[in-house]
Amino acid sequence: MEYALTATKTEARAGSYYDRIARFYDLTFKLNGYGRSLDQYFATHPLPVSRGARILDAGCGTGLLTLALVRAVRFPVSITALDLSSTSIEAARKALADSRGRKRDVTFAQGNLLSLPFADGSLDLVVTSGALEYVPLSDGLAEIARVMAPGGHLLHLPCRPSVASTLLEILFRFKSHPPREVERNTERHFRIVHHYRFPVPQIIGWSKSAIMAQKL
Repeated sequence: MEYALTATKTEARAGSYYDRIARFYDLTFKLNGYGRSLDQYFATHPLPVSRGARILDAGCGTGLLTLALVRAVRFPVSITALDLSSTSIEAARKALADSRGRKRDVTFAQGNLLSLPFADGSLDLVVTSGALEYVPLSDGLAEIARVMAPGGHLLHLPCRPSVASTLLEILFRFKSHPPREVERNTERHFRIVHHYRFPVPQIIGWSKSAIMAQKL
């Protein structure tokens, strides 16, 4: 499958593209209630982490998922928000400064999902939304599994085929992975704990679902 902005370990065109459209991207997802839907999801599906957990938001973009993590976790943890786009990171940094929650728990880093700057088995939770669609799925999930501690968890919010996701593909120049391919590649490294479908009235549910999985 050919991706419009496919990243590799040494070349990542998606980062430069998002440098140009970060403001438009941020506005799009704020208007669709993405943050509120995440808050509701975390309220009913508490994150499987404890005090001091090491968390990565892989492909944090302008920080909507990072901020939802900060609102959801009420005890000290270490969150790294990583993205290819320096412009998106700066937008996320500003959004964090203006938000409520444990801001001091978050650090930002610029990096590539296919070459994460973490040691093997060093993370307890990785969350990712809208990033694996820019890379070969098997490579992206293998790299996430590499940095995750045994028993650690992955929260993946993949795009699923729909009219809405087709529009997003055009706007943001990515290609969704087929759901069966997502499940098959996830199960190479993880045990799927649940696969959540957002309620139909929530706009996020028009294009995304949520997969929680535990490293084998």
